Amino acid sequence: MKKGDIIELTVTDFADKDQCFGRLQSGLSVMVTGMLAPGDRVRALVRKVKQRYIDAQAMEVIARSPDREEPPCPYFGVCGGCKLMHISYEAQLRYKKKKVTDDLVHIGGFADLPVLPVLPARSSFHYRNKVEFSCSSIRYLMPEELSQERLERSRDFALGFHAPGNYEKVLDIDYCYLANEPMNQVLRLTRTFALEQGMTPYAVKAHSGFLRNLVLRSSEHNGRLMVNLVTSWHDRELMRRYADFLEAALPGQDMTIVNNVTSKKNTVAVGEQEFMVSGEGSLSERLGDLDFRVSANSFFQTNSSQAAVLYSEILKVAGIEPEDTVYDLYCGTGTITLYLARHCRQAIGIEVVESSLTDAALNASLNGIGNAVFFQADLKDFHTMLQKLESYDSPGVIVTDPPRAGMHPKALETMLKLGARTIVYVSCNPSNLARDGREICRSGYRLVSVQPVDMFPHTVHIESVACFQKTAQF
Repeated sequence: MKKGDIIELTVTDFADKDQCFGRLQSGLSVMVTGMLAPGDRVRALVRKVKQRYIDAQAMEVIARSPDREEPPCPYFGVCGGCKLMHISYEAQLRYKKKKVTDDLVHIGGFADLPVLPVLPARSSFHYRNKVEFSCSSIRYLMPEELSQERLERSRDFALGFHAPGNYEKVLDIDYCYLANEPMNQVLRLTRTFALEQGMTPYAVKAHSGFLRNLVLRSSEHNGRLMVNLVTSWHDRELMRRYADFLEAALPGQDMTIVNNVTSKKNTVAVGEQEFMVSGEGSLSERLGDLDFRVSANSFFQTNSSQAAVLYSEILKVAGIEPEDTVYDLYCGTGTITLYLARHCRQAIGIEVVESSLTDAALNASLNGIGNAVFFQADLKDFHTMLQKLESYDSPGVIVTDPPRAGMHPKALETMLKLGARTIVYVSCNPSNLARDGREICRSGYRLVSVQPVDMFPHTVHIESVACFQKTAQF
């Protein structure tokens, strides 16, 4: 076997990034790149021959997997967002459960796993309440455009999503199947307005240009839309014309418009200054029977209906008693803290980002919840945290919802020192849940349940609610 050879194999599983796994008849492992599905029979080109496996690029699907279906999005396979849109939703749920189970077994060393079937999303399309589009001076060309002599769209302007692995080029899109219809309308209208007004797109390398990002939020509760245009400087008159243009094109749409301004040399859609253009500059969302204020740059779960399902699962497995003190680590804007506060004596949210804590306090006041308190603390510093919390009871229940990288070893150590009888670990990364879960069990806990919740259909991401209970001998 050598580089350049053509091989045939059946795909049996997903692997990391855009790769799938299969074996040749000889038993040799193959990592094959392409938008494939387990069950596909493919012809592939060998790119590298390594000691333990072959790296190959899919050339042709000879026989289709029974799990395949036609993706509705014309950008599928080019845009890096929806990597599973070519697979039926029922099959996606099976694969996601398998991912959680496999990581817990192979990384965490768990056996006899209590992994439940994935809770599906209410809708697999149009579920995102926040979508972030980028603007660039270099448009990523679609495959069919590469052979065209004349292009219908300019090469010098694009508003859409960054091409995978490319921080300069942006795919110019008209419609995203994960956004709702008003969001897609604003996307198209913003492109029209920007081109008519001669807005210069941002060029990353040159650090020049006016228009950087279009960030859209929508309230599932009341349908209100927040339009956040991120630019390199503020042009008051231009922003006023933009607001008038959108309001005239979308009569009856409840909408607020803000302009975030940044001079930084990056593509992060967060401004150093924010200017109110139209409306209040915020919207409200409801989870269960709680209301939350969401501003342009605050964190909020991007699938509102599934967030309510997720929080309900946390409450179900936590076993909170009326006299409990509950700690919510990485509490963000306090959504989980406040959701649990009504079921315990006191809920304490801990977060390192100050702006998130400001939002958390506002949300507590908005909902009339007086038994939730919030502290700014770094979980890696156990002694400083203890000093801040010395006047409060030790936690009976801890909920931790760390970022995708999982918990820092020192933060994990801090959590375990608190000695709660129950730890609920909310994870968006099964491999880090397995890694941290292994350490939790080494410290005297046992894993009693894992409930995957699909927050992001058509993507590879899966959320999990894992419940650990302290064993009697500790």
